[in-house]
Amino acid sequence: MDQPKLERMLRLMKYLSGSVDYGIAELGRKLEMSPRTVYRYLDTFKSAGFAVTKLYGDVYKLGKMPRGTVELDRLIYFSEEEAFLVNSLIDQLVPSNSLKYNLKQKLSAIYRYTGIAEFSGRKNNAALVERLGTAVQDGLQVLLRDYESGHSRSIRDRRIEPFAFTSDYADIWAFDLEDGRNKIFKISRIGDVEVLDAAWEHEAEHRRADTDIFRMSGREPVRIVLSMTLKAKNLLVEEYPMASRFIREDEGSWLLDTEVYALEGAGRFVLGLMDDVRIEEGEALRSYVAEYAKRNFRGPASGL
Repeated sequence: MDQPKLERMLRLMKYLSGSVDYGIAELGRKLEMSPRTVYRYLDTFKSAGFAVTKLYGDVYKLGKMPRGTVELDRLIYFSEEEAFLVNSLIDQLVPSNSLKYNLKQKLSAIYRYTGIAEFSGRKNNAALVERLGTAVQDGLQVLLRDYESGHSRSIRDRRIEPFAFTSDYADIWAFDLEDGRNKIFKISRIGDVEVLDAAWEHEAEHRRADTDIFRMSGREPVRIVLSMTLKAKNLLVEEYPMASRFIREDEGSWLLDTEVYALEGAGRFVLGLMDDVRIEEGEALRSYVAEYAKRNFRGPASGL
């Protein structure tokens, strides 16, 4: 069986075992296949021993698996950052290790062919992600119930037009109808998602910005170079695994040479390890750290 066909079959199994009931025609649209093909897959599931139950009309569900069997929604899927970290750990195996190639192939297959609208690495967010994914696909507005805002320090409903997930699938890019701006909303801060029967009104204004290794977004990148001790380098990679792409050793110290889209992420890192990090390049970051230290600390910041 080729990979695209296998992927569609797994996605169909996910839909049939989920909490939402889909008819054959709707499943066909979601999976880009004909209703006849959907029925053929159902027959394949039956032949393989799965309990396929007709609920009503053309709505079918997969029966419960035997006790002790791992449920589909408990399978592990990787974000870009998680995949990069696991891939790095596999790379540490010696070349002669016979498991190395197989592990990398499996990781590649899971990462490349997993759709975010169907799967989520965080089980408690799975339903929210699926509803947001449906809204993105269908071009609909949604109401975020009880959203916890870090900026306004409030918990309230937000009406938005979601249009793209971030690379690690932890956030959703959306046009905020309240203030007319594109923003990132953290899925972990959403109480619930209500998909509204209202189409996008501002699609032409939908824009998403790039994200740096500190998970900060923006449009105009600023280059920074940081000199770090081994301690700082290890702490950086542990918290932000993708930073290792931009680190090199230099005469006993470690240099981070990268671009950032906002100063808060890099500034927080420098301020937290002022005795272990020095700003080599990046006047904007140096000014940001100096001003922050002046407002909040007594004495100079040694990382400057």
